[in-house]
Amino acid sequence: MNREGDVDGTDRAGDGSGPAVGTPADTGPRADAGTPADRAPRADAVPRTRAGRRAGAVRPVDDIAHSTEAADAVLSPALTAYTGHLLRRAYIRANRLAEAGAEPPAGGAGGVRDFEVLDALREPAAASYSQQDLGELLGINRTTMVKLIDRLESAGLVRRSRNPGDRRSYVLALTAVGRDALRAMEPAMGVRDRRLTDALTPAERDRLDGLLAGLLAGPRPPEDPDRHRTGSLITRSHHLVRRRVEVALTAAGLQAARHFGALTVLDDGPCSQQQLARRLGVSEQAVLQIVDDLDDAGLVARDRDPLDRRRYALRLTPAGQEARRRSRDVVEATEADLGRTLGTEGRAELRALLIKLLRTEA
Repeated sequence: MNREGDVDGTDRAGDGSGPAVGTPADTGPRADAGTPADRAPRADAVPRTRAGRRAGAVRPVDDIAHSTEAADAVLSPALTAYTGHLLRRAYIRANRLAEAGAEPPAGGAGGVRDFEVLDALREPAAASYSQQDLGELLGINRTTMVKLIDRLESAGLVRRSRNPGDRRSYVLALTAVGRDALRAMEPAMGVRDRRLTDALTPAERDRLDGLLAGLLAGPRPPEDPDRHRTGSLITRSHHLVRRRVEVALTAAGLQAARHFGALTVLDDGPCSQQQLARRLGVSEQAVLQIVDDLDDAGLVARDRDPLDRRRYALRLTPAGQEARRRSRDVVEATEADLGRTLGTEGRAELRALLIKLLRTEA
């Protein structure tokens, strides 16, 4: 899989399109910035204060890579009520499976990100897509998108031309060579989608695709057995929900979307950072940054674990409990608004299908 920039695709380039979904509201230094994975601090290490942290930029949290490390991740009952969390976990699962079955580049393209870009440009709506539109659809930041399109254009797979409606921007189009490369990549994506939906019956997979398309307010996926859509639909749905939830939380003066999961898990009672990582489906290294953010904001406290004095138990402070209540209301209202095209029963069915998909070993 190509890793140009941030693999999780969130916008950290500061392109003016709004705060990055999944990015901490506080972008100050973190102690783990730039720390190699093989020297990552243990999740239950002695807590650190801002004054004691090394200077440096925040290391972006890579959803896919960190969750690949979290092999013992579990589905937290507290989070299965939220479509956004289930979509994130399914998105990570889809990318892990695509990486596992990665093929050599076909006609200058290779990897799941290239496939998602070329596949999106095949859509009828793509006739008016700018680079920014495509980046928002697929959760790819502007800097990364420019590099990616430059490479695909150099390979003759896409064509970039001035937008007649806005000469400051470009519209993208798939070339004949790009269509050939897309067809060459589809068998590998088909394997990915079949493994991803292995727990579902064919009827359930079709229903999942239809519900995801409805969530995106798009047309029903075409009845084409050679057109593999589930992974692509999950990717787009994941980024849509994250973006909307982040905007809603920011407007309410709350922490970023990725903090919501930690607040929700801790609302069930204290736990160690290692347990929190498993329930969120991220690595211990990733959860350190989340806990640091919440600690700095006064939303969590680290107490000595009475059962093991070498580690710390995390608990919500009164301010954290209030933030959890407020953020829950915002997230639930946002998800309800996003899913209004599906209806109450459709939203429940979507969650049930995602849970069934995720409870099968990848």
